[in-house]
Amino acid sequence: MGSSSLSPLPLSLSPCRPRISALSQYPKPSLLNRRSLLFLSTSLSIPTPLSLSEEPAATAPTPPADSTPPPPDITITDRVFLDFSICPNYFRSDRTLADDPTTCLESQPLGRLVLGLYGKSVPITVANFKSMCTGSAGSSYRGTLVHKIFPGQYFVAGKQGRRDKGEVRPPKNLVSNSETVDSKAFLLKHLRAGTVSLCLSENDDEEGIKLDPNYRNVEFLITTGPGPCPQLDSQNIVFGTVLEGLDVVTTIATIPTYKPAERIRQFNDLAEFFGDERAQNARAIWDRPLKTIYISDCGELKVAKPSLSPSLP
Repeated sequence: MGSSSLSPLPLSLSPCRPRISALSQYPKPSLLNRRSLLFLSTSLSIPTPLSLSEEPAATAPTPPADSTPPPPDITITDRVFLDFSICPNYFRSDRTLADDPTTCLESQPLGRLVLGLYGKSVPITVANFKSMCTGSAGSSYRGTLVHKIFPGQYFVAGKQGRRDKGEVRPPKNLVSNSETVDSKAFLLKHLRAGTVSLCLSENDDEEGIKLDPNYRNVEFLITTGPGPCPQLDSQNIVFGTVLEGLDVVTTIATIPTYKPAERIRQFNDLAEFFGDERAQNARAIWDRPLKTIYISDCGELKVAKPSLSPSLP
């Protein structure tokens, strides 16, 4: 073999010498000086902190957004009266009444309710109710029954159906009540005894009557106290209050009602679970007063000076 000493590599091939790349052909960018930074900040509109002597321009304050709706107007615009009487005979579901229950020979007057109606809050509901009291709706509450009493809560009247059973003849001259689908109509609560509201969730009208395209709901309830009925809130339309006759409301609330035994209630719940339609029919007589309580007369009260108490006819 030849000599063990190696000849030195050429300078251009030395491993310690950096290679010249293609990027080295372009000039390197110069460093930014202070003047360049100032010019750049001005061109980019970089905000500078305010000095102690400078104040921001005054701007009009933005009022806070208030999403709370205004309270309903409970101004009493109309007054109506309902006279209640009692026929002491026990009322059964298979018993028919005369076309006018006021012919009961043993009738005993209970008294009169004077109702104040909130016509500015729910004008359609008030107009329909007043029409049922005056009879201009083609039907009337006169001679119809109080068909449900829930002690300590409320009683219900104005169920539509057969006149010979003390039910309301379906009215023909009422406008469709669009307030039943308006959330603003449900703002008032059932806070005290004597609250009057249109029955929606508590409605007892038969399904066949409700399916009529000309159906107009006129069933109403009056709370009896002594406390509020929060279970009725946001489901029934409060449209008035009892101005006179709370003692009559209390008397109606004390009338005994039909109460099935606990075992019957359990059987009824079981039948309803299995889809037996007879379960609902059986419940129709629950909470029914055992004496015939009916509206013997009703109408509108004309008040010359609304600020004064209404004078009864």
